Amino acid sequence: MNSITTRDGTRIFYKDWGSGQPVVFSHGWPLNADAWDAQMLFLVQKGFRVIAHDRRGHGRSDQPSTGNDMDTYADDLAALLDALDLKGATLVGHSTGGGEVAHYIGRHGTSRVAKAVLIGAVPPTMAKSKAYPNGLPLAVFDNIRKGVADNRSQFYQDLAVPFFGFNRPDAKVSQGTIDAFWAQGMAGGILGQYACIKEFSEVDYTEDLKKIDVPTLILHGDDDQIVPIDNSARLSAEIVRNATLKVYKGASHGMCVINADQVNADLLAFLNA
Repeated sequence: MNSITTRDGTRIFYKDWGSGQPVVFSHGWPLNADAWDAQMLFLVQKGFRVIAHDRRGHGRSDQPSTGNDMDTYADDLAALLDALDLKGATLVGHSTGGGEVAHYIGRHGTSRVAKAVLIGAVPPTMAKSKAYPNGLPLAVFDNIRKGVADNRSQFYQDLAVPFFGFNRPDAKVSQGTIDAFWAQGMAGGILGQYACIKEFSEVDYTEDLKKIDVPTLILHGDDDQIVPIDNSARLSAEIVRNATLKVYKGASHGMCVINADQVNADLLAFLNA
C-alpha cells in the first residue's frame, strides 16, 4: 500500500490514481479515503490525478497515541503534498476534512494550492463560544464522545441514519451505504477518533479562513443535520475571499454519496473554470 512516514514516524496511507491536474481529498470523521470513492472514480476518468489519504488514527493509517490534533493533521497533509511534490493542487475537504484543508492553508499557505473546495465543512467552528454564540452546545459533542466510548459500533450504525438523511420521510434508505459508513468507522482506532471529536467541534478556523487566497467553492446541504449550514457554510462564505457558496436544497451531510452526481458535476465545472 502507498504510504508516507511523517516526522514523528506515523505512516499515512494514501491513494494516488491517474495523472494530470492534482485533486487532493480530505475525508470527514470517522471515515477514511474510501468516503471519496464516487468523486475519485469520476474525476480520474475525466483526466485528473486524484489523491486521498486516511487521517492518522483512521482507516489504514497508523493509530498513534499522539498527534491526534488539527495542527498535526494539517502537517500530515503538508507532508503528503511535499512528498508527492504537488503543484497547482485543488484541495477538497468534507466535514472535518474541510477544517483540515482550511488549517493546512492557515499553517502552510497556498504555494502548492490553486483552488479549494469545502463540502459540508465544519469551519468556522461548530461549538458555541463567545465569538459564535449560535454554535452547538458542548453537551452535543460530549454525547458523541460517550457514544464512541460506550459502543462505537452501534453509535456509527445509528449516526449513519441522520448523516445521510435516512430519517427523512421521503428518503430512499440504503443499507449498503449505512454498512459502508460503519465499516470505514470501525477500520479506524477508537483513541484517535475519540480525540478527533474535539478537533472538529471546538477548533476555531476563522483565522485560517481569512488566509485562504485562492478561488474557493463551498457546497452545503440546507438539511444537513450534522453540520448545520447557518453555523458553517453561510459564515465561511462571508469570511473567505473569492468564495462561491452553492446550497443543495434538501441535501444531507452525506451529500458526496447521496448527491454524488451533482457534487461531481460541480467539482468538474470548478476545476475546469
